Amino acid sequence: MLMRAIAKQTYALSKARARRLWLRAQRLETEAPFGEGAQATRAAVEHLGYVQIDTINVIERCHHHILFTRIPNYQRAHLHQAQSVDKTVFEYWTHALSYVPSRDIRFFIGAMRRYRPNRWFGAVTRADVRKVVALIRKGGPLTIRDIDDDVLVEKVHPWASRKPSKRALQVAFYTGLVTINARSGMLKSYELMERHFGWEERPRPTSERQFVHYLLERGLRTQGLISVDSVCHQDARRKPAMRQLIEACVRRGELVRVALEAAGKLEHWARPADLEMNAEAAAERVHILSPFDPLVIQRKRLALFFDYEHRFEAYLPKEKRVFGYLALPVLVGDEVVAAIDLKADRSARKLAIQQWTWVGRGSARRHKRCLEEALHRFERFQLL
Repeated sequence: MLMRAIAKQTYALSKARARRLWLRAQRLETEAPFGEGAQATRAAVEHLGYVQIDTINVIERCHHHILFTRIPNYQRAHLHQAQSVDKTVFEYWTHALSYVPSRDIRFFIGAMRRYRPNRWFGAVTRADVRKVVALIRKGGPLTIRDIDDDVLVEKVHPWASRKPSKRALQVAFYTGLVTINARSGMLKSYELMERHFGWEERPRPTSERQFVHYLLERGLRTQGLISVDSVCHQDARRKPAMRQLIEACVRRGELVRVALEAAGKLEHWARPADLEMNAEAAAERVHILSPFDPLVIQRKRLALFFDYEHRFEAYLPKEKRVFGYLALPVLVGDEVVAAIDLKADRSARKLAIQQWTWVGRGSARRHKRCLEEALHRFERFQLL
């Protein structure tokens, strides 16, 4: 059987086939992989493992954008339903602030217990945290706007709040005393975690070994083909344990080594069953991707697989930008063919193209018509 044979050898893999494995794992190769309606949002977050949240709002915020990419009839209310009503997703830190499946919360309880405030939060004291938690316990969920008894102080970091109570709320959030029970734009409402989830007792935290297993399973599910770097994205301290786990999986025949075309010394692995599956050329589906999409966020991996080096230029001076303020990679089939910088003009109810850059083998002759159709769909989503 092929699975047994390839489990004992290094499997040579072309970049074209590797792309298709990754696109399939990301559920970008089919029309509506998670179905329709509110339940599709829960299913998408559970499959992806996380959906990143970001503040940039020149177009729709990235968490809605990422879900729209995989759920054609996605509505913003569906995410509110999942977070605030069904409570099947929650917010916490992965490599960035993200929506995470509530079924996985036990994997994050340990991080909440270990959390210690850093310099971004200034001199937040335990008394400060107790104060805001007591306000929530007595009066119910609140936002930072509901607390008006602070004296404004100088910021300790350009992105930090000037309200001490906001910093205390954030510390309470990261330590798991409170959770975000609702969100309107970037305005967050905080609630006691036990009360939000209806717990009599919170889940027991997983062990470090269990967490590393969780990262590996999530990586295999959403990437198809993995490296130590890809499953430990911005988590360098876990790389030694991850390598040990991967090597143990190889010895048991659960994973096979993969020699990826042009990867050099960078090692990759995959499940034998995934390599055995037929990975035909992707259909010519068009996706306008968020720069925070799981397919894009790991820039080196994206460049290796797709021969496209994405540039995130929002924080660069205008004269140093190549693709534009918030360039969105455009995927056609299994090729990135363009990077388009868009801005939603909500007062005029239109989507403005700031800059259009062809990349790779992208060209107006081959791709402009299908991209324009995708842009019309994307515009409708922006302005709903």
